[in-house]
Amino acid sequence: MNDQNHTPTPSDRSAHRSAATPATHRTLSRRGALAAGGAASLLPFATMGAASAAPAGKGGKGKGNGKGKDKGKGGGKNTVDIDALLSEMTVEQKIGQMFVAVGYGATADESHRSNTTTTGVDTIEQIVRTHHVGGLIYFAWSGNMVDIPQVTTLSNDAQKAALDSGGIPLLISTDEERGVVFRLPAPATPLPGAMGLGATGSHSHARKAGDIIGTELRACGINQGFAPVVDVNIEAQNPVIGVRSFGADPEMVSRLATAQIAGMQKADCSSTVKHFPGHGDTAVDSHYGLPVIDHTREELDELDLPPFIAAIEEDVDAIMTAHIVVPVLDDSGLPATLSKPILTGLLREELGYEGVIVTDSLAMEGVRTIFSDDRVPVEAILAGADQMLMPPNLTVAISGVRDAVANGEITEERLDESVRRILTQKVKRGIFDEPYADVDEAVAAVGTRKSVKTAQKVADDSVTLIADDGTLPLRRRTKLLVTGVGSQAVLDNTVAELKEQGIEATGLLLGTINAAAQAKAVAAAADADAEAVLVLTSSAGFVTPKVQVDLVKALVATGKPVINASLRNPYDVVHVAPVNSSIAAYGNSACNVRAVARLVAGEIKPKGELPVAIPEADGTGEAYPLGHKARFGG
Repeated sequence: MNDQNHTPTPSDRSAHRSAATPATHRTLSRRGALAAGGAASLLPFATMGAASAAPAGKGGKGKGNGKGKDKGKGGGKNTVDIDALLSEMTVEQKIGQMFVAVGYGATADESHRSNTTTTGVDTIEQIVRTHHVGGLIYFAWSGNMVDIPQVTTLSNDAQKAALDSGGIPLLISTDEERGVVFRLPAPATPLPGAMGLGATGSHSHARKAGDIIGTELRACGINQGFAPVVDVNIEAQNPVIGVRSFGADPEMVSRLATAQIAGMQKADCSSTVKHFPGHGDTAVDSHYGLPVIDHTREELDELDLPPFIAAIEEDVDAIMTAHIVVPVLDDSGLPATLSKPILTGLLREELGYEGVIVTDSLAMEGVRTIFSDDRVPVEAILAGADQMLMPPNLTVAISGVRDAVANGEITEERLDESVRRILTQKVKRGIFDEPYADVDEAVAAVGTRKSVKTAQKVADDSVTLIADDGTLPLRRRTKLLVTGVGSQAVLDNTVAELKEQGIEATGLLLGTINAAAQAKAVAAAADADAEAVLVLTSSAGFVTPKVQVDLVKALVATGKPVINASLRNPYDVVHVAPVNSSIAAYGNSACNVRAVARLVAGEIKPKGELPVAIPEADGTGEAYPLGHKARFGG
């Protein structure tokens, strides 16, 4: 899934505010669950084995007795007879298993009008019971991510609804790449994102990051992470991937991606690599249009496919499709999500992938340009997809598939193929044996001191000195003005770390950068007490916003040494005025900006290397090559 899977409308927001109720952080004991739903409702199929385990209470951890292939914590004994289970399922249940729904609300029983309009029922619990969905996906904008106890309780209650109504636990998912795309609320470990990891080149760092992500998700009852992004980012003007990619070198992307997959899946959290067959070389955002990738087959084999092949060899649980057209693979004009030559011909038959294929969000324009919303999931299933993610209207989408099955366009055997893969994934990750999470354990597992220390080490190794004329490192007691883009928290974290390192730093929060803010910053920089300026910039695309360029130019004009730190894409260096020092941080989390401060103060040496090449300002040529890093003094 991409960076902005959905932009909530004002009605979404107001509806959530009016309908939201305080989350009740419940931890049901096994006895309590049986009393609420009855033993039979938790065990509708004789083949279910340990699947009836109830939500773990404070004293009951409900641990599984075995381990998965990846030596995970659940894994179970594979007690589920999948063929027998399939034979007991109705067509409606099989269709439901192939859908991953968005549900609005902080609790499973919270009524929300967006649920009503998109699913025909009012609550998340009703979505699960009525539509028999195989999975849910969580977002902050849908009200699912408030705090760790709430998330864990929501997961438990949703699982109970699934087990009560059909005996099959849910795949509960979210986009948890870390860096700029994260969903789990504080105190989830603020890890650097993929490009930060790419700047380190460290297999160990990527493995540890995957382990932290997987452990924290699974602790909260989320058993599938839509990460990592394995798109090879060779297009600087890519508007949607950017720092979400490890970088531009297919070998490095493959190496770090497999490490992160291993870390996540060791924690029994399914990893999902994205976006097949490669979304790295496009200047079009598939949320709003349909990108075309004009690579030759040779270029695909050399650049785009190696990370997916490596992920398959790592036994990744799921692969997410891209809403992109790749004419060399399918000249029909259909996006990969709806292309049988790409999903079945290439991914299944040529590359031999046997795991779950999940679509990117079916609410994105890139997949809605050709077919109606009732036909899109049908076409995706015919192409070879197993899970339909986030259809804009769940009722319409399920109805379309139901009609296709009724008229013979989709056979029940075809449904069985996908449902078998989905059930296999659930067994593999121990979800039948251990579907519930413990609230107290989740609180203890998320954002541990050890994890935060690891995140800081990764950030310290990733921060990249692009250029320096000898200004860095600053001497102790240098009076430094810190300003530019960013929230109060970004500014506070930067200033606090600088002060810890002996720099007399003062922060100036600008908020919206405009002429008045620029004048304010220039006045502060021109003050006799200021000896240097650290200006923070941030660009989601290739070109730095003009207001930021103007700000840096005005600060340079004061005559004070200017250090520029880019807090997202590393391309700001070729757009802002010539500065004394240029730093790429690849993110604005606490660990990223503290790493910038530590580099400025000389507490750490510059280690990070550019994981992408930086073109000239006009997008041509190469100002800084892949692998570039500067030393202090040049």
